[in-house]
Amino acid sequence: MDLPTHWEHLLSTERLGAGATSGTPERTAFQQDYDRIVFTSAFRRLKDKTQVFPLSRSDYVRTRLTHSLETSCVGRSLGATVGREIIDRHSLKHVEAADFGAIVAAACLAHDIGNPPFGHAGEDAIREWFKSSGLFETHDFTRAERADFERFDGNAQGFRILTRLQSPANPGLQLTSAVLAAFTKYPRASALDHEPPEPLGNSNKKFGFFQEDLAAFERVARATGLEERLPHQAWLRHPLAFLVEVADDICYLIIDLEDASRVGFVRTEDAEHLLADLAGSGVSADKLARMSEPKERIEYLRAKAIGRLLENAAAVFLENEAAIVSGDFDRDLLDDSPLAKPLQTIREVAFDQIYVARPALEIETAGFEVLGGLLSLFTAAVEAGVGRRAMTARERMLLRLLPAQFLGPKGMPDPTPYLRLLRITDFVTGMTDSYAVDLYRKLKGIDLPSE
Repeated sequence: MDLPTHWEHLLSTERLGAGATSGTPERTAFQQDYDRIVFTSAFRRLKDKTQVFPLSRSDYVRTRLTHSLETSCVGRSLGATVGREIIDRHSLKHVEAADFGAIVAAACLAHDIGNPPFGHAGEDAIREWFKSSGLFETHDFTRAERADFERFDGNAQGFRILTRLQSPANPGLQLTSAVLAAFTKYPRASALDHEPPEPLGNSNKKFGFFQEDLAAFERVARATGLEERLPHQAWLRHPLAFLVEVADDICYLIIDLEDASRVGFVRTEDAEHLLADLAGSGVSADKLARMSEPKERIEYLRAKAIGRLLENAAAVFLENEAAIVSGDFDRDLLDDSPLAKPLQTIREVAFDQIYVARPALEIETAGFEVLGGLLSLFTAAVEAGVGRRAMTARERMLLRLLPAQFLGPKGMPDPTPYLRLLRITDFVTGMTDSYAVDLYRKLKGIDLPSE
């Protein structure tokens, strides 16, 4: 494999649906992508989507919006660090280290844009509802179409938002292929005809696009030169997707720990000890001793820990560059780092103390009721709307509540069962936590709309 030539494809500025673009020296195509994402309504809605503590009343605790911004900052530094070395190694022309940073930053910025209300619990709620809905016994679905719903994932919904749902007349944001490929951490369909000869690693854990969006991803894969693992079903991961993944891992593990210590689910002393183990020799004992406020100490240790994790992740990537590009390396970057053990300790604390905190579990459990209830109401309405049975007065009202974007031709439910369900899933997953709860309460008669 000719790595320099391959990197030229991987950094493709071809825009999905709009052809090639070059941008300007002052504002490159990848920087334009970042800006396009920032100005979307889907990105703004992340301010009211669960990170760890759903519907938190604390202005200190992160939302998906602040988490995405922080992840993009880490991703930009990672990309630029790696990019500088790759450019030197392969004498790449007409590309800057900042281009690598901008690609990773834009992909990181959008990495949670497809998350439904209530975070990962919301994904579980959607999967469980579809598995128990009985809809797949009454309609003809392909195996992959059915899996799109029963394995629903926010990553695939995110690709759909970026390429189709946001600015649907374009269609989508028409981002560069490099950013869309780096965004797609799981470049495979929800169901494969058979497993490929070689085992799939991290890129096989979930799926990255729905069947309706397969053709869009195929165009991205061709533009960036991604190699197929299974024809029209699975591809090798874009190398920079590893940096997107590790930037997210770094931020959610460290930031969740910081937030948990702030709201009292992890003792401050324990959080300081865990962060200090990660930060290592970069911590100034004298400087730390002069800090009397726990908040200040935690923030200082958090910054040092993220800096060291960033350096280690970049080093592992560069050490394994050829294997990453060829697809022989398909695991977490930090699994091969000296920091793997202290990171695992933090993961254990997160799952034993943070993610099972009572307030988080209470709201997430309620999320099953809210999302399941909304899917039941609107799915019943569109099923009746295609003439499967007589519509009730309530179902007619529910159809009127659906924005035209989530209906089919002439403002009626789509005649194709797969697309009909997909539109309802688009509608429900695009809601914020607060809007989903508010709409559910109104439709159930728990709250009456105010003037």
